[in-house]
Amino acid sequence: MFGTRRHATIAARAHCIEDLRQEARRYLPRVMFDFFDGGAEEEQTLSANRQAFKETYLRPRVLNNVERVNTEIDLLGLPARFPICIAPTGGVGYGRRGGDIAIAKAAARFGIPYTLSTSATASIEQVAEAAPGRLWFQAYILKDQAFLHKLIERARVAEYEALMITVDLPVGGKRERDLRNGFRAPFKLTPQVAWDGIQHPRWAAVVAMRGFPFTENLRGLDRAAPTAANAASAVGRNYDPTFDWDRLRQLRDLWPRKLVVKGVMCADDAQRLADMGCDAIIVSNHGGRQLDGAMATFRAFPEVLRGAGGRIPVLVDGGVRRGVDVLKACAAGARGVLIGRATLFGAMAAGQAGAERALEILTDELARSMRLCGVADVAHVTADLIGS
Repeated sequence: MFGTRRHATIAARAHCIEDLRQEARRYLPRVMFDFFDGGAEEEQTLSANRQAFKETYLRPRVLNNVERVNTEIDLLGLPARFPICIAPTGGVGYGRRGGDIAIAKAAARFGIPYTLSTSATASIEQVAEAAPGRLWFQAYILKDQAFLHKLIERARVAEYEALMITVDLPVGGKRERDLRNGFRAPFKLTPQVAWDGIQHPRWAAVVAMRGFPFTENLRGLDRAAPTAANAASAVGRNYDPTFDWDRLRQLRDLWPRKLVVKGVMCADDAQRLADMGCDAIIVSNHGGRQLDGAMATFRAFPEVLRGAGGRIPVLVDGGVRRGVDVLKACAAGARGVLIGRATLFGAMAAGQAGAERALEILTDELARSMRLCGVADVAHVTADLIGS
């Protein structure tokens, strides 16, 4: 009960996503905060994702009736209350026990899809049972194809409505914050990490009592490494750099429901994916965590949209921290956005209450921005809202 009240108090005093980020920084040791917050190498792409939205300005219309605004959209044939989806994020439980399910429950409460990562610290089945809602499953492409196919079958049996294939990760990026902090997989309690943890006693107490959680979907992937930390590292050792268009077609044939492809940055790739029969494309550079120097996603978005040719919806992932960013993306032609760090910061700061507060902030800002721009229906916003 005390923890619930504390979480509610922390969530209530946050007025923007940055407030939740700072609360997460206070709760987490540096090694953990930087794991979630950081990007690859010099973090140019991480910064560029945010900057692309900041440098895009709106041209409001006036004298429109905006007493009531409609934020609902059609997404993969079903209604979503807002043009927002939760992006897949791995290792959430390392920062906050139960964080995956907390974010999934928040998404269900707000009527938006939640995407479970292959490397989540809750299983496909646990999330389906604890947080029934619009569930998508994100699959990393593993060298062990039989194991991958079993994961996909488990998602089908658990009634996940969509499969998200991440195609931009043939090898992991070089995240220098993690290297400097001593964060490695398998995770080791070095003197540096131990000292960092001591200075964050609430987080350290949970780890001391319960240890680090497993990446539940990966149990059995690396039989020689049965520990939780080694299971987490198994994904990095088992990315399949041979994955190609033919293999993607096989997965398209294997999966009977909606197929979403994440990690697209070029028009030609978008056209081929539409030709193949994929159901949606996500413009993403993995949140700036892999290839530093990659173009900002909101800058790459118009080209990918042209490649899709209006045949399938295109969403944008990366850099969304404000509700007005969602409106900008929709004005540019996106069906919606994916958010990862925003709800991560919320969950790290205050569990489910924090994740819900992140969504409350973003959706309130979206509705407010729509009114201030003279937009009554987010589904009908057009490109003329964006200034030159």
